[in-house]
Formats: sequence, C-alpha cells, structure tokens
Amino acid sequence: MNAMFRQLIRCVSVVTLISLFSAGLVQAEDAPGTRIGVRGEITGVSPDVLKVHANSGDNVLINLTKDTKVRAVTLANIEDIKPGSYIGSAAIPQEDGTLKALEVHVFPPELAGSGDGHRPFDLVKGSSMTNGSVGDLVVSNGRVLTVNYKGGQQKILVPEDVPIVNLVPADRSLLKVGVKIVTFVTQGPDGTLTAQSISAGKDGMTPPM
Repeated sequence: MNAMFRQLIRCVSVVTLISLFSAGLVQAEDAPGTRIGVRGEITGVSPDVLKVHANSGDNVLINLTKDTKVRAVTLANIEDIKPGSYIGSAAIPQEDGTLKALEVHVFPPELAGSGDGHRPFDLVKGSSMTNGSVGDLVVSNGRVLTVNYKGGQQKILVPEDVPIVNLVPADRSLLKVGVKIVTFVTQGPDGTLTAQSISAGKDGMTPPM
C-alpha cells in the first residue's frame, strides 16, 4: 500500500468520524463547527462541567462559564399567548407558504427581543425558528399566530397536539442529574464544547425545541 493510498484512507476515516459526530450534535447555524445544538439528559454535574447523554447516544462533556445562560422550561398552553406576547416557534413550511409549529415557547417580558427573526433551525430537516411578537391569534379556523419580527412576519399554525412551554430565567441549581436539556454550544479548536445557553426542563419536562 503506497503512502498516497494510506493518506487517502486516513482522510476518509476522519471525515467519517466528523460526520458521525455531527449527526448527533446538530448545527444550529450556517457556519460549520461554530454553534452546535445538543439535546439530551444530564448524567453528571460538577461546578463548571456537565456530562450529558445526548439523544444521539453520544456522551459529551459541556463546559459552563459565567456567561452561560440557564432557562427553565415549564408547561404552558395557548391561553398564555396573547397579542403582544413574545414567542419562539420551531416550525416546518406548508404548501400555502405558512408554517406549521413543531413547538412554541413563550418568553417572559424581560426576555422580549431574544433571538428576534426567522432563520433555519435543526429540530427536523427543513425546520425554521421564528422569534417575534404575536400580532394576533385566530382560533376560529385552527390556531394561527401572526408573528412579527424586525424585517418580516410569519403566520404559524399551532396544532392541538403541539407542545407549548414557558421559557423563564433560571440558575444552575436547576442543572441536576436526570434533567432533560437543550443547549447550544460552541466547539473550540481542541474539540471542547462550551455552553452559550441551556434550556432545562423543570418538574420532569422535556424541552421540545
């Protein structure tokens, strides 16, 4: 086996490993290797590190910093959403150009403006995330939210079986073994993962986003 062939095998192996890793820790933004979404259950806690069993089956270590934001995820319902409410929704496109929600999370007033806009998201293939203020809520023909954000607007159908949750400020005391989380992390040049934000389920909740 010549040197060039051995090098080719090594390159293919590295690409394969990277692909397998990325399949479990899905990117949330366009820039590769910059911001990664991790969904799973906390299996270990130390002051500045979480051990997480990701939904993909991977076990990962996630570093915490003083800037890591922690938010609690609690159960909500459609009555908690009113004109002027600030929400986020992961959704998929429909044939008529509107969106069909996969989940909806309601922000408290002090977090209004968080992530304002409409962009690709990693919950399922083809999904998007829309964060903005509710203009109106029509319930006569299904449950349709008009969501306004800087530079645009989306109409989002919210099916009856779609989870609706509150997303509220919390602290690290919520981060315990057995708690389900969604966290967005940055990956350093050495492969270490550092959490930017963590949404943690409270009272047994599994964050739907």
